[in-house]
Amino acid sequence: MKPTLRDYLVFCDMDNTLLTAKEGIPSCNRTVIKLFTELGGRFTVATGRPPESIRAALGDIKLSLPAISCNGSLLYDFSTNTVLRRATLDRDQATLAIQDVVRQFPRIGVEVMAHAGEMFVVQANEYTHAHQVDEKIPSVACPLDSVPDGWVKVVFASDPETIRKLSQYTKTRYYGRENYFLVTNSIYLEIMPAGVGKASGLRDLCTLLGEPLQKTIVIGDYYNDLEIMQAAGHSVAVANAPAEVKTAADEVTTCTCSDGAVGEYLYRLIDQALS
Repeated sequence: MKPTLRDYLVFCDMDNTLLTAKEGIPSCNRTVIKLFTELGGRFTVATGRPPESIRAALGDIKLSLPAISCNGSLLYDFSTNTVLRRATLDRDQATLAIQDVVRQFPRIGVEVMAHAGEMFVVQANEYTHAHQVDEKIPSVACPLDSVPDGWVKVVFASDPETIRKLSQYTKTRYYGRENYFLVTNSIYLEIMPAGVGKASGLRDLCTLLGEPLQKTIVIGDYYNDLEIMQAAGHSVAVANAPAEVKTAADEVTTCTCSDGAVGEYLYRLIDQALS
């Protein structure tokens, strides 16, 4: 029996997959996502962004499934504005890591996201400022010990070479076993709760929805998408993804992110279902 659009649960990465920070979401992506969901397809995002940044970027696009937010630390339902699941860092271990990193890299930007993804800027630089502006994230500047409990992730922000050196440095250090480091972009290195990521978010959300993983489709572009792409029933890499990500995917789009890769793929699903 040929699948209907209702059979598809599409989870899409945002930055450099669905949109670019400067240009936003291509109009063709907006048009096709709306058509896909109107025809019964189910579409949401799996992203490092917190809920308010997702909301600002999507605008009039309505998600038909809860979102995987903060790289899996939050499952958030925009239809009810509620957190369905929250995973948190070990605060003491994360604090130890932040203090050590700031000593070794004095100009590093440090952000802590807590509770429902609210951003607290512990140490600002041009990269934390651009993060707030590009992703439209409200923030509070405060010292580390004033950040409220319920940390869902920490973001270190700097130029690519500094992030490369920082990533190598943290591999030589031990701050405890309850958290881990994850490179999510050439300019970001994050601290995440152990065992938590986009893939765990996908599995947990499917359990909540009572849906099998085999129905899921993941569209991504970067190394931090590899685990969720491997967990999904089907994986798609956009044309601008690194070679390793393309090789790991079940298929690769013709278009890049800027040219509407997500719209290209979803339109193919629509065409197959309706033909």
